[in-house]
Amino acid sequence: MNVLVVYAHPNPDSFTHAVLEHVTKGLDDSPHSYKVSDLYASGFDPVFSSQDGVQFLHESLPDELLEEFNPREAVLEMAQGPIRRYMARRWLRGKDNREIARALWEHTPQDVREQQALVAAADGLIFIAPVYWMGFPAILKGWFERVFAYGFAYTLTREGWQGDLEGRVPCLSQEKALILTPTFFTEEEYDKGWREAMDTVLCDWGLRMAGVKEAEHVYFYAVLAVGDEQRRAYLEEAYRLGRDF
Repeated sequence: MNVLVVYAHPNPDSFTHAVLEHVTKGLDDSPHSYKVSDLYASGFDPVFSSQDGVQFLHESLPDELLEEFNPREAVLEMAQGPIRRYMARRWLRGKDNREIARALWEHTPQDVREQQALVAAADGLIFIAPVYWMGFPAILKGWFERVFAYGFAYTLTREGWQGDLEGRVPCLSQEKALILTPTFFTEEEYDKGWREAMDTVLCDWGLRMAGVKEAEHVYFYAVLAVGDEQRRAYLEEAYRLGRDF
């Protein structure tokens, strides 16, 4: 199995980085191959911009929505200055909305295309990050917003565009995803409903509804409050999870 490890923490001396090291040691001792995408080290931009918005100009759009989104006008708006607008008008000649939308969708930002290529090549996904505000850090949250894009991770039927969740069509096919998150608070606090809320958003909505067949979330609770023995046990589990992925 080819595994993509997506890592999000800025400090190489953190416990989260130790989790990464033990997971990859486990993967080294497994039959799997893997790649690590270190979002902070690579300088990944998590901010969804107007350039990312072209993902919704996908050829799967119903005709009336494609006409409403007006990809021809979108091209002209993106062309800055009179020379580029002239070139854009020339390029638009003879193209219908669907052809324009297809060409725009294929020109998503380079950093997004690179990450999407890593995801597409992977049979399994591992995400390693701390819990921030009962979710992922902004850089990883933005990674999902930009990389798990419309037309790549999912599309919508006509009913989906009308707000029916049953109209969300998954596009991914990975066998398994694993989320590993060190936490600040104890397991007892997460027992009060926070864990279920996080897993609904991260595992069910973010992964399974995009087509990932199996999603598991492992918490390493209260890493600052527990003793060294418990932290060592967490890291041993991280190694085992990588080895047995």
